[in-house]
Amino acid sequence: MNQRIEAVRKIIKENRLDGLFITKQQNWQYLSGFTGTNAILLFTPFDNYFITDFRYLEQAHLETEGFHIVEPRTLVEDTLVDQVNGLGLTRVGFEGDNLTYTQYVDYKEKTPGVELVSLNQAVEKIRQVKDDREITALRKAVSIADMAFDYILNFIRPGVSESEIALEIEHFMKKQGAQKSAFDIIVASGRRAALPHGVATDKELAAGELVILDFGAVFAGYHSDMTRTVVIGKPDPDQKRIYDIVLTAQKRALDTLKPGIRCSDTDRAARDFIRAKGYGANFGHGLGHSVGLEIHEKPALAPKDDTVLQPGMTITVEPGIYLSNWGGVRIEDLVLVTGSGCEVLSASPKELLVL
Repeated sequence: MNQRIEAVRKIIKENRLDGLFITKQQNWQYLSGFTGTNAILLFTPFDNYFITDFRYLEQAHLETEGFHIVEPRTLVEDTLVDQVNGLGLTRVGFEGDNLTYTQYVDYKEKTPGVELVSLNQAVEKIRQVKDDREITALRKAVSIADMAFDYILNFIRPGVSESEIALEIEHFMKKQGAQKSAFDIIVASGRRAALPHGVATDKELAAGELVILDFGAVFAGYHSDMTRTVVIGKPDPDQKRIYDIVLTAQKRALDTLKPGIRCSDTDRAARDFIRAKGYGANFGHGLGHSVGLEIHEKPALAPKDDTVLQPGMTITVEPGIYLSNWGGVRIEDLVLVTGSGCEVLSASPKELLVL
């Protein structure tokens, strides 16, 4: 935790600030360890202040270390204002991509003489590289999802609805220790598999259909994300061919993924292959996204993201092909960038499973 706070001190120094307050939940959880739902952190070059409301005071004392826990007023925002004014701060940074305009104006009016400086993605950049504790939590979240996939294969059959499958997955993951599902579970069958984010509906599965299953678990605050596509009954030639294209595209991308490579280069490895097979227009999303305390973090494996990969980054690799009135295929793994390459954390099989 001390290294994280030292990184915040560096942000303060680089931006010539005498204070920085953090309002985004994942960021104050990352920096303080607090798991409640209402807090603001205030950092100065020498001190750390933790502000919450009465409901969480006891929890704050139990979960945080190295912070002055401030006795709250009615609102944490008003307590922050008191601290900024009371400490005589004059140039204070804030998370511009998290604060609303109305909140900014309110702070501005209540802190006369204070210059408020907008910083974007400052803490998120620190969070891009995961430490050993974070990777351990991610591995557990991945393993829960892998177990859920193995379990749900015996539940998928004609006549079962997408919603029933999603509910069964979520229930199973919670029984294995997940706090919750990482996002609304995607179960998209038949023609609905052409919807990249086809959240489960009451549609019933039928023989001969492809079924996309996209889900993840949250463990100790950290998310997993995986996608597998299965087929009910023997696949037809088009289903098998398109599945093989997507699987090969993913393998090509994984072969490039290592430290020093740009995110856009890994995206290109999969995208160029799919395009060469005639389906470039049917792969319209980025190849992947970072995962951690949030299900979508930066950097992303995308055509316009030239971020250089570093050891400790955790990122999805998820090519797909989607055809209107036909269906779709997506295969997704969560991957850890290592010192020399990458490690695929997801262990579920990737050959086309016939159910």
